[in-house]
Amino acid sequence: MNNQRSTDRGKYEYDDEALTDPIGYQVDEGSEFHHAVTRGGPQEVGRSRAEVRHDRSARKRKRRGRKVGLALGMILVIVIAVGGFLVYDRISGGPVAPEDFTAGSSGPSVVLRVQPGDTADQIGVEATEKGVVASSGAFMEAAVVNPAMSSVQPGYYLLESHIPAEDAVTALVDPSARVGNVVISEGRQLHDSRDVNTDAVKKGIYTLLSEASCIDTTGAGTPTCIPYADFNTAGSLAEPTALGVPEWARSEVSVVPDRDRQLEGLIAAGTWDFDPTAAPGDILRQLVEESAATYENTGILTAGASSGLGPYQTLVAASLVERESLPPDFSKVARVIINRLAAPQKLEFDSTVNYSLDTTEVATTDEDRATVTPWNTYAMEGLPATPIAAPSIGAVEAVEAPADGDWLYFVTINQVGETLFTRDYDEHLANIGKVEDGFLDSGR
Repeated sequence: MNNQRSTDRGKYEYDDEALTDPIGYQVDEGSEFHHAVTRGGPQEVGRSRAEVRHDRSARKRKRRGRKVGLALGMILVIVIAVGGFLVYDRISGGPVAPEDFTAGSSGPSVVLRVQPGDTADQIGVEATEKGVVASSGAFMEAAVVNPAMSSVQPGYYLLESHIPAEDAVTALVDPSARVGNVVISEGRQLHDSRDVNTDAVKKGIYTLLSEASCIDTTGAGTPTCIPYADFNTAGSLAEPTALGVPEWARSEVSVVPDRDRQLEGLIAAGTWDFDPTAAPGDILRQLVEESAATYENTGILTAGASSGLGPYQTLVAASLVERESLPPDFSKVARVIINRLAAPQKLEFDSTVNYSLDTTEVATTDEDRATVTPWNTYAMEGLPATPIAAPSIGAVEAVEAPADGDWLYFVTINQVGETLFTRDYDEHLANIGKVEDGFLDSGR
């Protein structure tokens, strides 16, 4: 039979769409056999087909009614919930805003640090901790609508405390708020020096730090600064380790003959940021440690394999290269230094004479050159006791990898910086004869 399917139990399963009785006759919908098969039991006897169909339709309508009622009930619940929120929102004035200070309640100014890679949210947390704003949320809301926030650089900023977040962001993006920022040029010394010919004073690193430390925390228009003398005292009295001197320089620094000069060359040329509210010794320690990392990145710890100099000696030689030549000749002058040290032969650099005198000039007098100091390379063989300035990275790298050559002498012959190199002393004397009139005359 087409409508029968054998099961593995030997029984029959029936297709609801084409039910037949066991002997092959078509079964009418509503018949007793149909209900016995599909409903699992006998149907009440004596009811007509019309009554059965009517009951079935009634049950379907009842089920549809229950579904529609349930859907309408859910919609009503949603409407009531939304309406209740709107009523609450209107009564409460909207979402709760982050806590914020009101205008006119500002307090003393504080220094806020922006670290490399800081997000606006992280800056907001710092601003909250320092009391600049009432909450990081308020700061974040003000920051996202101020496009200038993307231009804020890492560093230290002086901001009033207890101010609205919008005012805090506006103040932070103002370049004038930045404090503790100092630029140290190549060849700069710790202490001030004077040009012999013009009498102009070249500010030393301690003077530059003193000027960069000036801040006005009260708003009275009278800034306070860390005095030059305080930096000099901190840099001379503290032990090398306390000042952040790297291990590769400690033994030499510990025996520097003039303690005022023990940090010479250890604060590298470059742009630095420091907290102007910190103690002088802490500021110097930070700069020395960051400078050491800068030098180490050049390979100064391993450069001796080619130059024959240790890390601190490399720094000393680099300072001589910086003061004696221009960048195009750095590697040649570095080679002259290494060749003379190997000879051995006095370096005889006027820059080392000037360093002891805290003066600057191209030439020096016979009397000055004859004066014995721990730095005067006319009066002794070898390198000076310390660097004589902050060398550039280019000068350091030149000493680490000097040019190939056998030169022992060089002379700069004009203001442009033209320099002649030779190994032969007689040729060197001839080169000196090419110096422009007056160029090597002393101003003393």
